[in-house]
Amino acid sequence: MNRYEFLIRFSIVDNKKSSKIRQYLYQVGDDIDDNFLLHQLKFNSDQIKQFYQYDITKTLDWINKDNHFLISYSDQFYPENLKQISNAPLLLFGKGDKNLLATPQIAMVGSRAFSEYGAMWGRYFASELAINGLTITSGLALGIDAICHRGALDVTGKTIAVLGSGLQHIFPKTNFNLAKDIIANKGTIISEFLPDKLALPKHFPRRNRIISGLCLGTFVIEASEKSGSLITARFALEQNRDVFALPGDIDNSNCNGTHWLIKQGAYLVTKPNDILEHYSSRLSWIKKNIGQTLDNLPIIHPAILAVINNQAIPIDIIADKVRLSVAEVSVKLIELELEGLIESVNGGYIRKKYL
Repeated sequence: MNRYEFLIRFSIVDNKKSSKIRQYLYQVGDDIDDNFLLHQLKFNSDQIKQFYQYDITKTLDWINKDNHFLISYSDQFYPENLKQISNAPLLLFGKGDKNLLATPQIAMVGSRAFSEYGAMWGRYFASELAINGLTITSGLALGIDAICHRGALDVTGKTIAVLGSGLQHIFPKTNFNLAKDIIANKGTIISEFLPDKLALPKHFPRRNRIISGLCLGTFVIEASEKSGSLITARFALEQNRDVFALPGDIDNSNCNGTHWLIKQGAYLVTKPNDILEHYSSRLSWIKKNIGQTLDNLPIIHPAILAVINNQAIPIDIIADKVRLSVAEVSVKLIELELEGLIESVNGGYIRKKYL
């Protein structure tokens, strides 16, 4: 039996132990004695029946379409970073450029219920990191994930979407056009699930471990304390990868997760250079003199920006919250206003709208 057919059938079997099959894959080559290997894996009669009864035709038809691919754990195209994690997926179904999986990647994740602050900085960071050679990897979810994919596409950068469904069922459906744009711009969409599998809640933690596993580090833009983004960050830590977090609005509960991560030791990020310089000694392709855009557009005065939202807040309250004098805050507010991030209104200052 062909190795890919064996693994596709293996993937649908209940209660199997995937750890053993990884050891055998390097020994058996492309042609597998399925009877022998099933015996070695100690499949019971129900599992063997399930293995052989599965109709593989539609899956093979999907793989053979233009721009579709299937990578197994022992293939040369299987991403090395992902291979290093525990319980690495045995198969990756994909559409687009499979070579992108071997590029240096940063995971960018965040809340579905995003704020204008999160949207603005998520898109900006994704664009700048993509310009400087990092592939932006995320989960195609509503909110920050989609914004970060778009940020990479804005600058003709590279982006990878990892799904919690099969690739025949883009989830959520509202991001179908985004998925098309990723492929059209030489990006990649992948999943460990068979192409016809629908999205299920239990799939998303499995997807998250792949997102973090592919990447050098995970950058959390905006997340509540119960966000799935923190699951991705937890996987990153377990996989011995870096975790970065963006400080946010202290009055926004969707930033509680990022603030918690920073308290736990995540790298606090206020400009793209924070991430690029972190990897500059390991990655020769990073520009040593990152242009004027990065030097001149960090998140200036993030502590002050974090307390300003869509409701007018007076300068004295801002000063009290950030524990600075009114005179010091006044100067910083002028700088934020010149940057186009806030505006003065009746009653104080508000955040400028981005989306």
